[in-house]
Amino acid sequence: MKHPARLAAACAVALLAAVVVPSAASKDVDAAFQAFWDAHSPQDAAKLVRDIVATGVTFDDALKRLKAGRSYTANVPKGIVKASHKARGREFFYSVNVPDAYDPAKPYQVRFQLHGGVSRPSNQLRGNGAIGALAGAEQIYILPSGWVDAEWWTDVQLDNLRTILDTVKRTYNIDENRVVLSGVSDGGTGAYYVAMHDTTPFASFLPLNGFIMVLDSVEGAGDEFPNNLRNKPMFAVNGGMDPLYPTRIVTPYVEHLKQSGVQLVYQPQPNAGHNTAWWPDVKNSFEAFVRSHPRTALPDSLTWETGGAAYDNRAHWLVINKLAPRNRTDTPLDDVNRTGERGQVLFEHRHPSGRVDLARTGNVVKATTRGVAEFTLLLSPDTFDFGQPVRVETNGHVAFEGMVDKNLTTLLTWAARDNDRTMLFGAELHVAVR
Repeated sequence: MKHPARLAAACAVALLAAVVVPSAASKDVDAAFQAFWDAHSPQDAAKLVRDIVATGVTFDDALKRLKAGRSYTANVPKGIVKASHKARGREFFYSVNVPDAYDPAKPYQVRFQLHGGVSRPSNQLRGNGAIGALAGAEQIYILPSGWVDAEWWTDVQLDNLRTILDTVKRTYNIDENRVVLSGVSDGGTGAYYVAMHDTTPFASFLPLNGFIMVLDSVEGAGDEFPNNLRNKPMFAVNGGMDPLYPTRIVTPYVEHLKQSGVQLVYQPQPNAGHNTAWWPDVKNSFEAFVRSHPRTALPDSLTWETGGAAYDNRAHWLVINKLAPRNRTDTPLDDVNRTGERGQVLFEHRHPSGRVDLARTGNVVKATTRGVAEFTLLLSPDTFDFGQPVRVETNGHVAFEGMVDKNLTTLLTWAARDNDRTMLFGAELHVAVR
């Protein structure tokens, strides 16, 4: 206490450091996240993960920022917005219909609308790019283009739809849990295809005048897994006088799906042809269905089957990494693809496939597998307690039991990939099937 002036000066310096240093660090974190939000694609965002980690941001702070998401502005194109992108040597045209009264503070429902006649040679937009007569509740409509070199039932279109959705998310405030996919005719058949191969981004699927069994004969579709339809609710319409897919042909298949556990609302129109003249009568129930079925971003149960391709091996927090030869000891699994006791199926599979059924209760996950050697569970802080052990059982055996650490790089990597404020993952748990 002999030098009060020196002590006071030292305290002042310490206090200044305590105030200034965190402020500078905070600015670094702000700048790193702003660059992350401003990235033009998931690939560009992934390149910025290291920069964010280098700021020293904590996992909890990063999680909070990712849930808040980017800031949106009202100064964006509205009305019919036409755009395109190039991939795999093709140019994909699409339009986005944005309400004139678009409010960036409000997350918007989104409907993808797939058109019919997909075997035509032109890749251009149909009409003027407007949703037209199929408009419903106020929302953002996305109208992609399909054509003979990129039909709806191909992996290139799965990539296209993902790219368009990601691009729209970077400009407009959309509700990630209210993105639906509908389509008419070939577009309706395409809705069945997407539901069986890329369920994660969508809340529901709404095929209109489509027919799932078209996928049994078209080129490029590959193997189909109707059991995957159990993950999301569906709404279907078909016409009794439709010369292509009349209800007398379609209805037995729809009933089979319903009886096999697919949540499907079916509204056949007895006097309708292959058109949507019935839309004024169906519109309200269509939109009521969409409103009442938001996506559960982190469902407690999942069932997913894949042929092993990277473009369709994931459903939400499940990734199937490696297939295994099937054997007689595999647990029998109820399968939507099976239509009778004598082995009849909807779709014959030409290649090996694997399936995982998951059920989560708290930190306990029970998995039943068929034809799978390895899979990964993506653990979200919103559904798993990282302060408690995690237990994974596969086919009745304990495959993992122990603590799992939250990982900042994992959190940011999946956030870059999914661009989704409501579906964030803090750890990856790799599981080898016994």
